Amino acid sequence: MAIVKQSSDSILETIRMIDEECLDIRTVTMGISLLDCADADIDRSCEKVYAKITDKARNLVRTTQDISREYGIPIVNSRISVTPISLLVSVSGGDPVKYALTLDRAAKKVGVNFIGGFSALVQKGMTPGDEALIRAIPEALKKTELVCSSVNIGSTKAGINMDAVRLMGETVRKAAEETADNHCFGAAKLVVFCNAAEDNPFMAGAFHGISEPDCVINVGVSGPGVVREAVRKAGKNRTMDEIAEVIKKTAFKITRMGQLVGTAAAERLKVPFGIVDLSLAPTPAVGDSVARILEEIGLEQCGGPGTTACLAMLNDAVKKGGVMASSSVGGLSGAFIPVSEDAGMIEAAENGTLTIEKLEAMTAVCSVGLDMIIIPGDTTPETISAIIADEAAIGMINNKTTAVRVIPAIGMGPGDSLEFGGLLGYGPVMPVGKTSPKIMIERGGRIPSPIHSLKN
Repeated sequence: MAIVKQSSDSILETIRMIDEECLDIRTVTMGISLLDCADADIDRSCEKVYAKITDKARNLVRTTQDISREYGIPIVNSRISVTPISLLVSVSGGDPVKYALTLDRAAKKVGVNFIGGFSALVQKGMTPGDEALIRAIPEALKKTELVCSSVNIGSTKAGINMDAVRLMGETVRKAAEETADNHCFGAAKLVVFCNAAEDNPFMAGAFHGISEPDCVINVGVSGPGVVREAVRKAGKNRTMDEIAEVIKKTAFKITRMGQLVGTAAAERLKVPFGIVDLSLAPTPAVGDSVARILEEIGLEQCGGPGTTACLAMLNDAVKKGGVMASSSVGGLSGAFIPVSEDAGMIEAAENGTLTIEKLEAMTAVCSVGLDMIIIPGDTTPETISAIIADEAAIGMINNKTTAVRVIPAIGMGPGDSLEFGGLLGYGPVMPVGKTSPKIMIERGGRIPSPIHSLKN
């Protein structure tokens, strides 16, 4: 009887997490290799890309819907990631936008929410195909609805490619300008990485790494509301290590749910199961906020003194709980801090408690980096490049993934706000320093890798 009661209690607890605490599977992402679609003729290559994606992913959405209905677990998104398209451009030549349009058409055909992989990996240098793809990003994101783009400009092993950093500052700015009549949405679908993960299921930075299998299922789980409620129930008298233990046990339960869904999806789609990415990815929904977890731990408001320490503990406890629950934890796994997608972050940014400088410090101890931050529309490309370089330096030195997804709000300044809707939410335009990094950015070249990268 005790075993039966324990089992029923666990079921009821999961139901409550789903119904009351915003627990969900944020994404089931199918990774698809397009290396066998390379062709010297770009039109033939595009035909192969479309055929492979629509074949491999034809049952993806239906399968996730079936699993969601059968298990009673919300699955918010079905997505696709593909091989970095710059690799195909290097073979075919031609206009990379053709590939973007093909990806968009294929994504719409199979019914997914987004497709990622209009990407390039240029941490140590750019091929002509890489540079052509990067220069095509603003037009590609303007002409497509579902395509997401990412560029990896640095790594601990290679250092930081400052020529690519300079180009990406211009690209982010132009992506916002090209979509100024659509809430500058192009920049919201573009991520600049250091130490990019090959198995990340989350957009906009997902791509299918070249060391991945031909096709794979990766799952992204989210549950900030669940963690916040667990901390609240623990009470105000627990020590910090006791709170870390509470978070770890909660992350264990969330990860088990992701493992269940990922395994079921992989079996039904007859492809390998890859990883569970246990990332506390917030939404604008009330209570579904990483900032609110930090405040429940004991901060008056996210962004104030103590924020970085609390976030470091949260991120570490989440990873420890996930690793205990599954041998397939991967991706980015930890806590995301996208400003426009987190109600608590938005509030802290609006009243000035949370600044870009504080966010940068926080990225040294959490997953990813400066994410969904809206900056003034007159921010120069050089300043955007410098923000990218600063964040890449944190990733390079700390041997972790960092990223920048900033949106220049064309025609807006501090005091204004930019609305995206849906999971992307809205956010205030955050002030950016006015001193110029122009000379530094124009130097180009490469920031060498740190001494601790020499491990062979």
